[in-house]
Amino acid sequence: MRSKGFDGMVCSIADVMGALGDRWGILVMRDVLLGLKRYDDIQRSTGATHATLSDRLKQLTENGLIDRQRYQTRPERFEYVPTEKGNDIGLLMQAMVQIGDRWKRAGAEAPPLRFIDARSSHCTKLAVVNAETGELIGSPKIVAEPGPGADEIMEWRLARGAESTYHPPASQGANDVGKI
Repeated sequence: MRSKGFDGMVCSIADVMGALGDRWGILVMRDVLLGLKRYDDIQRSTGATHATLSDRLKQLTENGLIDRQRYQTRPERFEYVPTEKGNDIGLLMQAMVQIGDRWKRAGAEAPPLRFIDARSSHCTKLAVVNAETGELIGSPKIVAEPGPGADEIMEWRLARGAESTYHPPASQGANDVGKI
């Protein structure tokens, strides 16, 4: 049984999560973004049941993250390719890989996946840059604030979160309160 959707929620995170659906949707997108196109390959990679995989492929197609393209007529068979919107999910996947690798490093396991710049063959990673200048921000202290499209609940969420955020002693930098 599916949980309630995020319809009506003014939140970019909820929009992305709603488009992906659930953990199976994320794994299907991982595989499609890694170049797996055929149903059998995606099923083998994810380990999802046929019912689950069929449902997630349909949902990801309806949400505009993948396109279903026929590659054979008898019997009719389809492959799945990311759309432009789906390719944007690659940023989320790379962030999840970076976080997962960082958490696993304590266990001394080698990363199972690397992202490489095809031009230089060097490893890549996501980083925080100043949106106006493009300058790399070394150790970011990021503050969340309402954007122009924020609704009442987003305003409340941010205000309430700032109230309960850890407040360091004055000697540790009172200006860092509410930063993430």
